[in-house]
Formats: sequence, structure tokens, C-alpha cells
Amino acid sequence: MSPSPSPGVKSVEPPTSRHGTLADIDLITGPAVDLYQDGYNDPVYQAKARILNRAIQEIGMGKYQWYLFVVAGFGWFVGSIWPLLIGPIITPVIYEFKFLTVSFLFLAMNIGLLLGGVFWGLGCDIWGRRCSFNLTLLIAGVFCLAAGGSPDFITLTFLIAIVGVGVGGNLPVDSAVFLEFVPGSHQYLLTVLSIWWCFGQVLSSLIAWPLIANFSCPSIENCERSNNMGWRYLLFALGGLILFLWSLRFFVFTFLESPHFLSGIGNDAEAVNVIHKLAEFNGKATTLTVEELEAPGRSILEWGPSSSRSQRNVLSKDSKFDARHFKALFATPKMALSTSLLIAIWGIISLATTLYNSFLPYLLASRGAQFGDISLNINLRNVCILC
Repeated sequence: MSPSPSPGVKSVEPPTSRHGTLADIDLITGPAVDLYQDGYNDPVYQAKARILNRAIQEIGMGKYQWYLFVVAGFGWFVGSIWPLLIGPIITPVIYEFKFLTVSFLFLAMNIGLLLGGVFWGLGCDIWGRRCSFNLTLLIAGVFCLAAGGSPDFITLTFLIAIVGVGVGGNLPVDSAVFLEFVPGSHQYLLTVLSIWWCFGQVLSSLIAWPLIANFSCPSIENCERSNNMGWRYLLFALGGLILFLWSLRFFVFTFLESPHFLSGIGNDAEAVNVIHKLAEFNGKATTLTVEELEAPGRSILEWGPSSSRSQRNVLSKDSKFDARHFKALFATPKMALSTSLLIAIWGIISLATTLYNSFLPYLLASRGAQFGDISLNINLRNVCILC
């Protein structure tokens, strides 16, 4: 005798599909428009994600998503500032510290960005989106201010790397958070979110131009801290700006934990509660219930084999890094292909962006020398024009 369904929940037939777990996920979630279709290693989470996506689509694009577009854009804004920042400060830093191996500064920045991307990208699947979303800008702002007071080149290099750890987590975390709350009909806005990247480059260039040009040593001779404060003023200004953006995120915007994350760790009740808060904030209503979200998991427990039951929680509850977090990205052929293509695309773009931003000021200065004008003022003016 098949088990009777719970009140208010649609009856689900025993499984007969090749998965051996769910006969037809569409019986619970409705027809799916999914790039991967059955290309998931956990059909239960796939079904729950479809239910949550459908609920968010029913709520529609509202105030919360537009506010999120702004505060998530702060991460893109800061992410564009940092790669561009090193170029303008290199010459004044060399003059003051008499440290000619400046490649270490670029290396420290990029190591920090790499560590930040990996750490926060994985971390938001372990302890949640809220912590990563709020801490990345705070770390970047605090250590940017500290870098402005560096007494020597080694300290500056170390602090620049720590700032990179904070900045490196912005793009992956903010993009994931934005996509998880925006209805499918408006997910194209993730591309529009990159407009904040443009704002960051233009504003940082405009701030750097007068500060570096007017408060820097003209040459390495007799260059001391007292007459070379321009690069420090720039770090103080940008650090203060980043902390201001963080304060808007933390104190003004009410961030809701991702329902996809909550469902992934098995906290379906809280995931449904977040959906209801989202609907209330947007002035809408939702019919999503805990029973509806738990239905895919119950079908596994009732009819699935024991090996399938152990896969109910796709995210970690124990706050530790695990090889599963990497393996999940290559769990199926389609997931492996998608992950590999994204890594390759982002790698090529990052290589081009880093080389361009890092060496543009030097390139302009060296070409300017051919025309008899290598002043910082003209150099930074040209950087602003190109941005």
C-alpha cells in the first residue's frame, strides 16, 4: 500500500525514472525551463530550487530586488576600483620607499584577489550568504585605510593583499545573491549590474587624478612621506568610501538570507519564511508552504533507495571546507562543461583586465616621455579619459 499524502500536498506517484529517486520532478514543481534539465546529481535539490524559483517569479520584480541591485552593485563598484588603483600609486610608492621591485605589489594584490574569490565563494555555501555579503566590503574598507598609513613597502604589500581578500569575494558572492532573489524574467539584470564596474573605474580615476598629481614627489630625490602624501590620501579616500558603502549595506538595507541556501542545508521552514518576507516587502502575496517545499524530500524518503536519502542536503552544515564543494561543480557532464567554460572565460577576462589596468599608467608615462611630457598630471588625465 502506498503511503497517503499529507494534507494540502499533491500526491506523487512512486518513482520509475532512470534516477531511481523521483518519477517525475515536474509532478511537484510544474514544467521546468532549465539549462541542465536532469543534469544534476541531486534531483531533490533540483526540485526544491524549481519550487523556490517559481515562488520568486510569482512575486515578481519589486522593491527588494531593486534595492538589492544597488547594494550588490557596490561589490562590482569596489571590485573595479582595486585593480585600477595600483597603477596610479606605483610611481609615488617607488619614490618614497626606494623599493624598485614593484612587481611584488601587483603580486600581493592578485594573490589576495585569488584567495578572496576562493574563500568567500566557497564560504557562502558553508555559513551562508549574509556573512560573506556583509564582511567583504568591511574588510576591504578597513585594510584600505590601514594601507594608507603603511610605514614601509613590506607593510603596504601585506595590507594590499588583505584588501584583495575582501575585494575578491565581492563579485562571486554579490552575483550569486542577486541571481537567487531576482525572478527568472529579470535575470538579464546581472549583465546590467556591470554598469557599477564602469562607475567605479571613472570615480576612482577622478579621485586619483588631483590627489596624486598635486601631492606627490616630482622625482625620487628628497622624496619623503611629508611631501609625498598623495597616494596615502587616495587610499584614505577610497577606504572611507568603501566603508560608507558597507554601512549602507549593513545598517540601511535589510538583507534576507538566500532561500536556496537555507533549503540546501535542509532548513525548508526558514526558506519559506524568507519567501514570505520577500513577498511582504514587495507588497505581494505568496502561496508557498513548507509542505510544498518538503514534498520532493518526502518522495525520496518514501520511495527512494537509502543511497539517495543521504544526498538530501547538498550544502554543508558543519562549517568546514570539503572536497565535495569542488566536486559538485563537476558532478555531471553539463556541470563540468559549464564550470570549465566559466573558469576559462573569467580567467582570460581577468588576465586582460589586470594587465591593462596595471600597466596603463606606465605605458602612458613612457609614451609621454617621447613628447617631452611625463608629468603625473598629464598621465592621470589620460587615464581618466580612457576610463
